[in-house]
Amino acid sequence: MPLLPEESQIHESAQGPRATSAPSGRNAPTPRPVPGPRPAAPPRPGRPGPARPMPPAQRTSRESVSAAKPEPSAPAAPAAVPAAPAPADATEQPQIQLIPASVEGALDAAEEAVDLLLDSGRAPGEVLVITTGDPHPWATHELSFGDTAYWAQHDAGDDVFYADAGAAERASKRPVVVVALNGGADEAAATALPLALGRAGALLIVCGDPQRINSLLGAGV
Repeated sequence: MPLLPEESQIHESAQGPRATSAPSGRNAPTPRPVPGPRPAAPPRPGRPGPARPMPPAQRTSRESVSAAKPEPSAPAAPAAVPAAPAPADATEQPQIQLIPASVEGALDAAEEAVDLLLDSGRAPGEVLVITTGDPHPWATHELSFGDTAYWAQHDAGDDVFYADAGAAERASKRPVVVVALNGGADEAAATALPLALGRAGALLIVCGDPQRINSLLGAGV
């Protein structure tokens, strides 16, 4: 007796469920893997310890690849590296500060700079002041006792020393040099600034008109 189409369909379904095709544009859902035991926590930095291996049957493909490579040990604390010595030119080049001031106020600005230096802990003998115009009143007073007594004050090195641009070449090097552009010819100022830079060990302070300074030194200060 021939089978009817309905019976044929029933016969096929009795052999088991058929796989249904996934809708176009979507993948068939993948069964979620059974979660295995949690991996051991990584060792704390500085205290490396052997990681607890997972059972081979429960490792994923990515874990299997990483297992073939040895785990890097925890990085050790970097050793203190001594600072490289600075080049000779860098150690000899002083820091330069510019204090804007007019010709009439340059000497007062220099005096204020000296007061701030002494208040910050600088010793008086560490400061040299150079004027390009009228000499400082202290220099005028000391020179009244003679040139020898004046330079004896310089050689003692226990107080702030004031010199005009013409005499500053004789002055020795000091940690801080303050220049007051309080007048004088441009030639005197152009000579005093490089001279002061060579006499300054750590800091050079220039009090004056910034435009004049830039024109004299080509924006070098």
